[in-house]
Amino acid sequence: MNLPDYFLADLPPEARLGPTMITEACQALRRNRARYLAPCSTLSLIETLGDVAANWLQPHDPFRQLALRRGPAATGFSEATLRNGLDTFLRRMTAEGLRTWVEQDLGHLDRLDRFVASEPEQASQRTALASGPELLVHVTAGNLPIPACVSLVCGLLVKSAQFVKCASGTSLLPRLFAHSLYAVEPKLASCIEIAEWKGGTPALEEVLFSEADCVTATGTDETLAAVRSRLPARVRFVGYGHRVSFGYVAREVLSKSEAKQVAERAARDIVAWNQHGCLSPHAFYVEEGGSVTPSQFAEVLAGALARHELSEPRGELSTSEATAIASRRRLYEIRAAASPDTQMWHSEGSTAWTVIYEANPLFQLSCLNRFIYVKAVNDPDGALHGAAAVQNQVSTVALASFGDRGRELAAAFARWGALRVCPIGRMQDPPPAWRHDGRPALGELITWTDWEH
Repeated sequence: MNLPDYFLADLPPEARLGPTMITEACQALRRNRARYLAPCSTLSLIETLGDVAANWLQPHDPFRQLALRRGPAATGFSEATLRNGLDTFLRRMTAEGLRTWVEQDLGHLDRLDRFVASEPEQASQRTALASGPELLVHVTAGNLPIPACVSLVCGLLVKSAQFVKCASGTSLLPRLFAHSLYAVEPKLASCIEIAEWKGGTPALEEVLFSEADCVTATGTDETLAAVRSRLPARVRFVGYGHRVSFGYVAREVLSKSEAKQVAERAARDIVAWNQHGCLSPHAFYVEEGGSVTPSQFAEVLAGALARHELSEPRGELSTSEATAIASRRRLYEIRAAASPDTQMWHSEGSTAWTVIYEANPLFQLSCLNRFIYVKAVNDPDGALHGAAAVQNQVSTVALASFGDRGRELAAAFARWGALRVCPIGRMQDPPPAWRHDGRPALGELITWTDWEH
C-alpha cells in the first residue's frame, strides 16, 4: 500500500519545508474547517470516528497492516507491543465512549452544535454554546504514537482544524490514522495537517504559532516552557508535562492464588509500551502482612514478565538504553550480595526484563524498558513518604485491593495528589473521557458563550 501525498509528512525526505508552506497550509485548514467541519453535528463526527476505529480493529485493514509492518522500525516497539497498544486504544474509541466523553466534559451532547441548557442553567434562565478553536496546533512528544492520535480525535470533537507537528521520524502512526480518516470522510481529513521536523526550528515554528488559536504540547517540562515562551499572548496554551506513575498492592490481595493474578496484571502494565509514557509504572509498593511477602511477590512478577517476553517480546534497544540497564543491574548485583534487603531477578543473556526488590521504600525512577522496582511497605503512609519527592508529578496510582479498604486507599492517594487511580492492569488503558493530568481534555480547549434569556 502506497500512501498518497495528502499531508506534509507524506512528502519525500528530500523535500524541505519552508515558512510559506506552513502559512499556506494553515490558511487552507481554516477554509476547510469553515466549509466541512464546523457545520457537522457532534453526533455525525462521533459516528465517523467510531467507524474509523472499528476499521482499524479488523485484521485485514490496510492501515492497520501498514502500521504493524512499518511500525517496529519507525517506533522501536515490537510488532506485538504495537498490536496490543493499538487494540487497547481502538477498543476504547467507540461511538458510545466518545459520546460519554462529550457529555461528561461539556454537559450535553449538542453543546458544540447549538445553545442548550443543563438543569441548573434552566433554573437561571440561561443556555450555553461551546466553541473550539478555529486552528488547533499539537506539538507531540514522539515517545508514544497513541497520544497524537488521541489529540486528533479530541480536536475533531471540538470541531477544530488541526496542525500536528511531530518530532522527526515519529509521524507514521498519526499519519496513518489521518489517512484512514481520509478514506472514510475526506472532507474531514482535509481539516488536518501533519508534518514533522526537529524541535526548536524557529523559522517554521514561529509562523505556525502565529497562525494558531490554541497550542497543545506534550513533553518534558523544559519543552513546555520553551513552547509557551514563544507563543503570542492571544494564543491559548495547554501543556502536558513530565509525570510518573506507580502501583500499590494491599495485603488483603496477597493470598497465593490472588497474588499470582495481581502479578500478571502488573506485568501487563510494565509490558505495555515498555514503560514509556506517563501512565507506566516505575515501581510497585507491596504491603507486608499478606500470605505472600513483598519479595515473594517480586519473584512471582519476574515469572510473569518472563512469560510475557515469550508472547510479546520487548524489541531491540539502542546501545545507550541497553547500557543503562546493564549498568543498573551491576549496581544491584553488588547490593544484593551485601544485604538480603535487596534482591534481583532478570532475563538471562539479555536485558529483556528486570525486577528489583528493595525493603527501602524510597521511590526511584526506572530506566524503563521492562525494568521495575518492587518496594516493601507496612501501609500506604510508607509509600506516600517514599514517593514524596515526586508527589507533584504523579499521574496514576494503580491499586490492587478489595471493598471498603480499596475506597479508603483510593481516597488517600487522591488527597495526596494522584490524578488518577485505576486497577492494576489498566494503567495504559484509560477511557477516552479520563481527565488528563486532572483536567477535562475537551474542556481545556473550548470557549463558552452564555445566553441569558
